[in-house]
Amino acid sequence: MLTFSEAARQPESRVGAESHRLAARAPDLPGGMVVPAGFEEGFYRGANLPEQIRRLFSVINPARIDEDHLEALCVRAQEVVRTSYLLDDAVQVFYRALANAGLAGSGPAGVAIRDVHLRRPGELHTESAHVTPPGTAALHALKRLWTTDWTFAAVLTRLDDTGGVGLDARPTLILPGLPGVPDSAKAEALGVPVALVNGFGLVGLP
Repeated sequence: MLTFSEAARQPESRVGAESHRLAARAPDLPGGMVVPAGFEEGFYRGANLPEQIRRLFSVINPARIDEDHLEALCVRAQEVVRTSYLLDDAVQVFYRALANAGLAGSGPAGVAIRDVHLRRPGELHTESAHVTPPGTAALHALKRLWTTDWTFAAVLTRLDDTGGVGLDARPTLILPGLPGVPDSAKAEALGVPVALVNGFGLVGLP
């Protein structure tokens, strides 16, 4: 788990290009943290998900896709991911990082941060959580975000683009407050195409 200043020193493949953009705007950031790609990879490997998912989709012929069958398999894949567990050590690492970032139900300087939202760097889809210590709701939101990689649309796109359903683990942003909305004035001030802002401040440069 990384602060944005720590993420700035990591390669984009581990933390995402947007994490670097946000780190460069540190005075505007209200906090948050970056879950590196390796944390998701550890979850998949620890639960033997690559093999389970490989077997599940082995009946699909990328050259001749039965979309009805594929859709049913995607529902099953989402259930497999959703019902698999992170190892206890990983859960505790997540809770400690959330608390250190002030996102486990209390924030810096006594400011309560009860709501957080999560999304992939460079993307707009979010999952939200109303958090109390130790942060179980945020962990559930993280799992929901990971599960969206196995929607029918996401899997079909990968099949069309790569001929397979596999994907690499990716980083996740956890940010204070409700999901940000585009703020044209902020974007103009920062000289960027899109800036996402909520009640806490700048929360996105996708």
